[in-house]
Parts: sequence; C-alpha cells; structure tokens
Amino acid sequence: MSDLETLKTMQNNLKFIDLFAGIGGVRQGFAPFFGKCVFSSEWDKFSQQTYQANFGECPSGDITQITPEKLPDFDVLLAGFPCQPFSNAGHKKGFSDTRGTLFFNILEIARVHRPKIVFLENVKGFKSHNKGDTFATVKHSLEILGYHVFSKILNAKYFGVPQNRERIYIVAFLEDVNFKFPDSPNRAVEVGDILDVTVDDKYTISDKLWAGHQRRKLAHKAKGNGFGYSIFNQSSPYTSTISARYYKDGSEILIEQKGKNPRKITPREAARLQGFPENFNIPVSDTQAYRQFGNSVAVPVITALAKSISNTLNQYEKT
Repeated sequence: MSDLETLKTMQNNLKFIDLFAGIGGVRQGFAPFFGKCVFSSEWDKFSQQTYQANFGECPSGDITQITPEKLPDFDVLLAGFPCQPFSNAGHKKGFSDTRGTLFFNILEIARVHRPKIVFLENVKGFKSHNKGDTFATVKHSLEILGYHVFSKILNAKYFGVPQNRERIYIVAFLEDVNFKFPDSPNRAVEVGDILDVTVDDKYTISDKLWAGHQRRKLAHKAKGNGFGYSIFNQSSPYTSTISARYYKDGSEILIEQKGKNPRKITPREAARLQGFPENFNIPVSDTQAYRQFGNSVAVPVITALAKSISNTLNQYEKT
C-alpha cells in the first residue's frame, strides 16, 4: 500500500500543523475535512488571544525559535507564510536560496517530518515577485524534497463572499497525484449580505476624515491615478480587499449611509467579509480585530481547497 493510500484510510484521523496561524482562518477551512491539529505557531500576542478564544489553545510563538525535531508527528503542513524578499532567489539553487527567509523554516520542518501534503497561501503578487524568481525558488525547493507542486490564484468573490481578494494557493503532494483546484461556485452575493441593519455611530467617519479622504482622492485623480477611498452600498457585488491597515482610516472599504458620512465596516462585518462563522469569537479591540481579519484568509476559499484535497485522496483510492 502506497503512502497516499495509507493516508486515505486514516483521512479522518490525519494530524496537521498550523504555521503562521494568525487567528486560525486556514485551520477553520481544513478542520471539517481532516483530523486533529497537533501544533500551531503564531508570534503576535493579540492573534494568539483570538486563536485561543476560538480553538482552545494558545499557539507557540516565533517559528524561528522552533526546533523541527521537537514537533509532534503530523501528516499535513498548513502555512500562510509572509512574502519576504528572497535576497538570493533566482539562481535556482532551491533549498539553499531560501536561507535567511521564514520560508526556510517551513522547508526545514517539511524536510524533517516529510508531511504528505504541504499547503501554502500568499498574496497574488508572490507569483510575479522578483520577475517570478521567488515563486520559482519556492516551487523548486519543494520539488527538491520530492513534492509534486500545484499552484493557482483564486479570487474570494467567486466563492461566496463579497470581497475582491486574490491570493495564490500552493498545494504540494509527496505522491504523484492528479490534483485539481476547485471550480468557482459563482454563488450570487452582495455587500448587503454581510452588513448589520443597525450599526453604532462610532463607525461613521468624522467630518475631518471624510473631507481628507475626498481631498486625497481628488489629488490622486488630478495625477491620473485611481488611488483613494472606495465606497460601497448594499447592492454592490463586492468590496475592495480588506487589509491589515484598515484600522487606520477605513479608506479601502467605506459603506454609504444616507444623510450622513460613510462608515467603516464593523469587526463582525469584517469577519463575515472573510467568511468566518457567526459564532467566531472576537475578544480583542476593534483595532486589533481589523488587523487580524485583514491579515487572515477568506475561509470559504480555504474550505473549497480542503475539500478538493480530500476529493483527490478519495479519487486516488478508487484508481
């Protein structure tokens, strides 16, 4: 019996680790299809609070201080790793090119433990960073370890959340499988689906901030670019991408209000925009919540990917 066949027979008992875990968005999507999370890592103390409030465990800290050999055994590695500059990338030396980057820590853990599946998430620009050399280095590094690597850019707005959010997803298998990325369900949604009927006035932006937003947008327009605030209403098909800086002024996603200044979305609305369930706990301040949801993932996209990975295992067993 091959490694992958063995993996399928114990699929519901698979062990996975959650690296660069944030508030657990990737875990949220994988948990319905796979088994137990045996280790998580996240350095930000406020994200650790949210993670613990929802999963009952506090992630370990800085991944650079983690000794791979001391990690428990696991089958699946999940990581939404930061896109750092790869100073030596592009020479196609693979594994050695990643030293000095946080991706090296992921590779070292994969080298030591040989998980059957490695799942990575990053910003869309990661694919073209440094003229494509960064992505090529990551792909080649995984291939050196024996992985078969699949990648695709997917947009959250096609997966049931009203947000224009493109991300690259990398799925690597130790076995040579016929993996297919999920089709976009294209379920009709609109911004009104995530909005509360009644919202505290504190989320309405001040006259001063609103005037500043309008002034800056006019200045950008005069220069011939499209930078500036973005305003949406209930009928809008989707918003801009929510980012970690949303807490600063909310300019990328403002909600139209009749008879008053536009408002920022609330932390709960931000959670919905990323596809988190209604019972997801938000134990931190608004500022930290905006940072966390802006840094997180669109859960429905992760869920669809986890299901496709699960289906790949099912199909393999039938062949």
